[in-house]
Amino acid sequence: MMRTARPTSNVHIRPLQYRDLEIFGRLENAAEEVPIAASMVREEAIDVSRWYGLLNVLRWFPNPLRHALSVQVAEAGSKVCGMIKTSPFNSAGTTWRVDRLAAESTVITTGDEKTTTLLTAMDLGSLLLRNSFETILQARTWILELDVSDETRLPLYRHNGFQPVAQMTYWSIAPEQLEEIAEREPDLPNLLPVSNADAHLLYQLDNMAMPPLVRQVFDRHPQDFKVSLFGSLIQLMTQWMTQTEVVSGYVFEPQRKVAIAHFQVTLSRDGSQAHSVQLAVHPAYTWLYPEVMAQVARITSEFPRQSLQILSADYHPEREAYLERVGAKRIAHTLMMSRSVWHKLRETRSMPSLEGIPLGDVIPGFQPSRKPVPGRILLDPRSDKFRIRQNPVRNQPTAIELDPPKKDQFPQDPDPCC
Repeated sequence: MMRTARPTSNVHIRPLQYRDLEIFGRLENAAEEVPIAASMVREEAIDVSRWYGLLNVLRWFPNPLRHALSVQVAEAGSKVCGMIKTSPFNSAGTTWRVDRLAAESTVITTGDEKTTTLLTAMDLGSLLLRNSFETILQARTWILELDVSDETRLPLYRHNGFQPVAQMTYWSIAPEQLEEIAEREPDLPNLLPVSNADAHLLYQLDNMAMPPLVRQVFDRHPQDFKVSLFGSLIQLMTQWMTQTEVVSGYVFEPQRKVAIAHFQVTLSRDGSQAHSVQLAVHPAYTWLYPEVMAQVARITSEFPRQSLQILSADYHPEREAYLERVGAKRIAHTLMMSRSVWHKLRETRSMPSLEGIPLGDVIPGFQPSRKPVPGRILLDPRSDKFRIRQNPVRNQPTAIELDPPKKDQFPQDPDPCC
């Protein structure tokens, strides 16, 4: 007897092991969430089968590759039927990303009842996602990216609480168009190289270039724009292995003391792959798109002729208008989705400590009802005492009167003649 049921305890989720590498490679190829063009904005893909031993050692101490083996597999009986690969999206670890997710429908047999249960790909995918939500406790938000025409995984993510955040479009500029763009002399007088000292400027620019919802989902910090010594060594090794070179720069506004544009170009030295660029422009300086792209085109002219790939979101209308004007071609259209561990995304603010707060700010009843009325000191020769005049309306003191002392009030000096 066969029946369709939801996941049961017969499915075991465990970390990736060496004996799973062959099945992992097959599932990873079937789990391509976004097209190849999306690799220009994600981390470089690492051959897990080739570097498994090294990556297994690196995961035990802090380094940029410690999450390269963050893979969980679903095993039903003795068969691996699903896998999920995750990685942190920001340095604080508050936002994590689903890099890969693949699941195959499988049939399991229950030994006691001698019944056969069919586990669908939807059930196994939901089980893998919820296991990641429960085990990675520091993650407050999850994001992923998939093709808009992927009707297989979209219901799965919708079922597990993911909602669309933005639509992403990948563009390709042909080499002939790059040569035409490079003929223009870029007007960038304050173009500076990028270093770790400029992380705060790039962080401010990144926040200004995104809407509030996307900014809250990404939750980036200045540390995300810094590169450690170990990270720079890994980047140099990756560039040497992939025959690529990275050139970056930003435009500084001296009057406002802010960065108004930033670009990072990944160039292919052997011409085996397309060039790619990551671009950020301040919303108040969208006229910089032709200037920055002219600078990027001049940089690519020094390398083998290849097309240039660039990403734009639906909240970048000026960028998309410029790319259409120069004749760029759309090569992919994806959907970015997010899921919060709360019921909805919300702005959070840490509660201030009660120490150092005046008592009147904590208990409104201790605040004075009105400001005190200032009074005056007057001299009245008709009285020998201090008198306080009362306000007949509010019954408050309005003036203090002071009479001059009498002659016999103070002892007189003796007669100097005596």
